[in-house]
Amino acid sequence: MSTPLALQFVTSAATADQLPSTGVPEVAVVGRSNVGKSSLINALSNHKGLAKVSKTPGRTQLINYFALGERAAVIDLPGYGFANAPAKVRAAWQPMIEGYLLGRDELVMIMVLVDGEIGPTKLDVQMLDWLRSYGRPHTVVATKHDKVKSSVRDKRKKDLAAKCDLEPRDVVWVSAAKHVGIDRLRDLVRTWVEPS
Repeated sequence: MSTPLALQFVTSAATADQLPSTGVPEVAVVGRSNVGKSSLINALSNHKGLAKVSKTPGRTQLINYFALGERAAVIDLPGYGFANAPAKVRAAWQPMIEGYLLGRDELVMIMVLVDGEIGPTKLDVQMLDWLRSYGRPHTVVATKHDKVKSSVRDKRKKDLAAKCDLEPRDVVWVSAAKHVGIDRLRDLVRTWVEPS
């Protein structure tokens, strides 16, 4: 088992320029509402209460900044798609997310979380197309590995990768609940934030 990421919540912000300007590399977490962003952050840090988990889509309404020691940070962005939040709040999310993803110099990798149980939605594909059109570095992370029956897992992995225009080996499969793939993802985060 790899060492948990020593994440610590620092602050929430409504825009990217309100975040601390530490100059350290940042890894962002994006995905549909209810895809499991908070659960994944908790699993990476092995700290259940670090990021607030809710069954209600759209609980993350601001940009949440988690420091990884003094050398890196993980950024949790509001989910896209259906969310149980006022329309005015939801309307502010797109410029907030885009402003961060396009304007943050410290950003070194974007983890795009896709629900492994249901596969990529139209919004997931749009997000990937948008990131590719701007040449933003990203990795697809398929969540909820434990919810996919083992009998259909290989087919699901191929189908999900194809819909994301990737090879199956390019998708990182995880389960926050069962700790599947978490060690691999921790190691990847470390490689992304280490100076080359």
